[in-house]
Amino acid sequence: MKFRLAEINDLPQLKEVFTEVTKNMTKTCGEIWNDYYPCELFEGDIERKELYILEDKETIVSAIVLCKNNPAEEFIEWQDKNAEVLYVERFGVNVNYQRRGIAGKTLRFALDMAREEKAEYLRLFVVDRNFPAIALYEKFGFERKQGVFYEDIDDGIVYTEYGYEIKTEE
Repeated sequence: MKFRLAEINDLPQLKEVFTEVTKNMTKTCGEIWNDYYPCELFEGDIERKELYILEDKETIVSAIVLCKNNPAEEFIEWQDKNAEVLYVERFGVNVNYQRRGIAGKTLRFALDMAREEKAEYLRLFVVDRNFPAIALYEKFGFERKQGVFYEDIDDGIVYTEYGYEIKTEE
């Protein structure tokens, strides 16, 4: 298995994998992702060279977006608001590879990339009812910070999102 930047020709398989991830997430947490999000954002992520995939032969095992900013960052009381950071977005593990340590392996990769980019923190947002993700991030060492971001999705649907961060120093 190896990590690499995603390419445009990965889009069909990425969408298949994340359609299943979305179905699984909906069963366990209610609707958080849908037919639009995250799949419709992958092409832009690829163009900006922010989407990484973990591959097993030619199968996408996990995918993660690593970017330098997030429009919700001002709503959280981060340890250091002026620090160099990388944000985790659109992170998922192929349902056929879950419960094999892939999520932890992908987060370690993200932490290594953050160090490589000289970021002081790796940060992310997670919807308050996504208990499996919250448990994963906390087990990995992410710390929940004060503040909440309320994301207005559509037709009065509002998601409550928590901000988490981990210091990148070894």
